[in-house]
Amino acid sequence: MKPMHDRSNGLGGGFAGYGIYPEYKDFYAFHMFFDSRDTRKKCEIFLKERFEIVQSEIIPTRKIPAITDVPIIWRYFVAPLKSVLVSLQSEEKDFVAKAVMKINAEMPGAYVFSSGRNMGAFKAVGFPEDVGVFYKLEEYEGYSWTAHGRYPTNTPGWWGGAHPFTLLDYSVVHNGEISSYDANRRFIEMFGYKCTLQTDTEVITYIMDYLLRVQGLTLGEAASVIAAPFWSTIGAKTDLDDRKKHTYLRTMFSSLLITGPFSIVLGFEGGLMALNDRLKLRSMVVGEKDDKVFIASEEAAIRTMEPNAENIWSPAGGEPVIVKVKEGAF
Repeated sequence: MKPMHDRSNGLGGGFAGYGIYPEYKDFYAFHMFFDSRDTRKKCEIFLKERFEIVQSEIIPTRKIPAITDVPIIWRYFVAPLKSVLVSLQSEEKDFVAKAVMKINAEMPGAYVFSSGRNMGAFKAVGFPEDVGVFYKLEEYEGYSWTAHGRYPTNTPGWWGGAHPFTLLDYSVVHNGEISSYDANRRFIEMFGYKCTLQTDTEVITYIMDYLLRVQGLTLGEAASVIAAPFWSTIGAKTDLDDRKKHTYLRTMFSSLLITGPFSIVLGFEGGLMALNDRLKLRSMVVGEKDDKVFIASEEAAIRTMEPNAENIWSPAGGEPVIVKVKEGAF
C-alpha cells in the first residue's frame, strides 16, 4: 500500500485477510470496537445469551504515533447456541448476521467490524501502511488479502467508516461514490439490514450478502444486478436464454442497480471478485504471476508487488473478474 499513499488522506485504512485463523476455522471471528469497558461487558452479556464463546481476547496491536484515539479492540471466536437456533427456527448465518446488525444499531459504543469464519478485517483512522504496522499484520498468513486507503469526500473519517466493510465472510473495498445510495438503502433495509456506519460503501456489502447468500445468485448474476447491462445491450443479445436471464435480473432487482462511479473488490471464502461500474468511471487493473492474482487501482501498484507480473489488463465496465482458490489449497 505504500506506493498508493497519495490515493488516501489518512482518514481511514484497512485490510481483510482470509485463511488467517485456521485453529478457529469453524467459529465466527467477531472483531469489535468498544468505547469503554462497561460497553464491552454489556456486549459480552448479549453474546453469551446467543453464542458459545470459545476464545475472548484483545486484538494485538503496537503503539505507533501515526494511530491515535484508539478504542478498545477485541475479538471473540463464537458459535451460535444450538438451543437458541432451534427455539428461533433460524438458519445459522442468518442468526449471526442479525446479531451483528442488532449490536451495531442498538448498542451505542459497540461495533462489530468483522464477523466471518477463518477471516478478519483490520481497520483504523490512518494511512493503510500505518494500519498494517499497528495491527502487526506481518504475524498473519492468509490465502487472500484486500486493502484500502480512504479519501472521504462527504462522510466523516472514523474507525468504523474505514474499509473493508464486512458481513459474515463477505468484505468489500470500494473506490468511488454511489449516487443511488438512498434507493439501494431503502430497498435493502426492507430485509432486515441496517445501514448505520455513515458511508455509502456499507450498503454494497449488504447487497452482496442479500444476493449471494439470501437469494442464492451466482457471482456473475450478482454482478449483473449491481452493474446491470443497459436495456439496449440486453435487447441485442442473440442467446434467448441469456436475454431472458438478464431481463429477469434487471426487472426483479431494479432497486439494487448501483449508479455512480465505482470499482470494488469483494472478498469471500475461497476467492475474490473485482467489478467496475458499467461505464468504467473508476480505474481498475488486474495482473497475474504464477498462482497469484493482483488487483489494484493502477498498474504501478501491481508492478511494485510483482515486477514480473503478466497478463496485465483493465476489465471492461460491468465485467466481473472472479478469482477462486484451488480446491484444498486453503
